[in-house]
Amino acid sequence: METPAVNKPAAELRDYLAEERTFLAWIRTGLTLMGFGFVVARFGLYLELMQLTRGTAVPQSHVFSRWVGTAFVVTGVAVHLLSLRRHVRLVAQLNEGRLAAQPASKLAVVLAVFLALIGVAIALYVSLT
Repeated sequence: METPAVNKPAAELRDYLAEERTFLAWIRTGLTLMGFGFVVARFGLYLELMQLTRGTAVPQSHVFSRWVGTAFVVTGVAVHLLSLRRHVRLVAQLNEGRLAAQPASKLAVVLAVFLALIGVAIALYVSLT
């Protein structure tokens, strides 16, 4: 049997606004990742053009930058979708008055690990070429 709505603590406006700010921060993060991914993907084309204008005999292929750039764009899209799911779930919990202590954000942990792995891959690529 459900408890009456009177016993549930009502969410305050500041709770909704805090969740809205958090959601918008995730959206900014996703947009930044997608923009950075676009720049990284196009940087390989810029390097190829620079080699051609310098008269280098055989331009190097910069497929790595396309893959890394695409990974950043896909990660940005995933951040948008996961943050939307999180936002809708938390607002529903606020509406129902059942918001409990939350564990660490899985989205933040996965994003941090992904960015660390991409950083290591880029560092290895730069040091080996």
